[in-house]
Amino acid sequence: MNPSDRDALARPGPLLLLPGAVLLPEGPVDGWAVLVDDGRFEAVGPAAELERAHPRQRTVRLPGHLLMPGFVDAHHHLTQSFGAALAFGEPSEIFRRVWVPLEGALDEESAYTAAKLAALEALRGGFTTVADAGTRADVDVDVVASAARDAGIRCVLGLVCNDADAGDGTGPAVLEHAEKHLARYTGDALIHPSLAVSIPEAATEDTLRATARLAAEAGTVVQIHVNEHLAGVERSLVRHGLRPLEHLYSIGALGPQLLAAHATLLTPRELSLLADTGTAVSYNPVASAWKGNAVAPATAMAERGVRFGLGTDGTRGDGFRLADAAEFAQRLAYGLATGDSSCGAGWTWLDRATRGGADAVGLGALTGTVAPGAAADFLLVDADTPETALSWDLPWELVRRGNRDQITAVFVAGRLRMWHGRPVGWDGPALVRRAADLARATVARAGVTRVHPTSTASRALSTTQERSAAQ
Repeated sequence: MNPSDRDALARPGPLLLLPGAVLLPEGPVDGWAVLVDDGRFEAVGPAAELERAHPRQRTVRLPGHLLMPGFVDAHHHLTQSFGAALAFGEPSEIFRRVWVPLEGALDEESAYTAAKLAALEALRGGFTTVADAGTRADVDVDVVASAARDAGIRCVLGLVCNDADAGDGTGPAVLEHAEKHLARYTGDALIHPSLAVSIPEAATEDTLRATARLAAEAGTVVQIHVNEHLAGVERSLVRHGLRPLEHLYSIGALGPQLLAAHATLLTPRELSLLADTGTAVSYNPVASAWKGNAVAPATAMAERGVRFGLGTDGTRGDGFRLADAAEFAQRLAYGLATGDSSCGAGWTWLDRATRGGADAVGLGALTGTVAPGAAADFLLVDADTPETALSWDLPWELVRRGNRDQITAVFVAGRLRMWHGRPVGWDGPALVRRAADLARATVARAGVTRVHPTSTASRALSTTQERSAAQ
């Protein structure tokens, strides 16, 4: 596509798109079209029918392109982008040594810039929705909302409701704040409020029950990191005689309103609890590889009917690489040992990266699919490339061979937000330059503790040890 196509796509008003193919929940179909109007898919169907029904609409033909739902990041921390590379080579529970001090060092400008930088990376990687699990920065959470809105990405915005260490009498204040947060973004086109608790032990049982009730009544989710690290599981066993997920069940906090982040360490009984209660999970395969203890049993979740999406946890904002990692991690952790050569097949991971993710974060009725009435959150992917042009199985090709550089355009709420990796309507490179300056200053004053040296320092140490051994 050329600049004139971009101009036609960016103009406001109804838009009839005729791509080479459209990715529906049932799979890709050729010769279909979509009509986008007022931020939604007004019509989806055979191109000839839509052209006859809407002869006067502005029409853009997109030969060689696939129109597909945007990716949904079911677990992110937008204000942690300044420290993404600090997670390399680190053992589990990195939040205690890196994320808490880093976010604690953010002021309003740096929190806004970090969040918008994360949103930019997400959009470049094909994500049209991100679920932010709450910031620890000492700023109004609306700073994060403003960054997401200004970037043009849809955001399920968590408000942290931790109160276990805050002293007696703080519970009612936390819940009052939670209620105001849930009401604050009524009618917002891109910001969808949710609640968050860092880990179950960070909130009192009363607050865990109350946030579950508030979220259920508001039709949103509570985001909680659950059964992610061995240390956390063991602390829960010592304190309650129950694993974290079991403890949440015992107090009535499981249910469709809970989005359990990670859930990597699950017993068969806990899988049953997830399935029976309708609790959703964010499966975060890259985060598990970088800084976790295990890989979530996602193929078992799919078989048991557990609701789940895919999350980056802020590792890297690339939807195609996330889907690939989701399948590959299952193959390495479970498939090779059992001779499972399919591991869910490509459609499973593509579906969980889009429609399943939208369902998990509480937006299943709004986004995640190309269908009449759904939000027009979608990608235009160049399928005329060496990676996909000769495809015999496009869903699996997209999972295993799709690339971020094939994304020509990203639309959120019917508006063109990204064109060939560059944001539309604002200066992406200027943001990156400002973020680089702020990140250096923020990390320097944060008091971050890293266990593993940088790659360069590690290599120098290895070379020194080799020389010593040789002598």
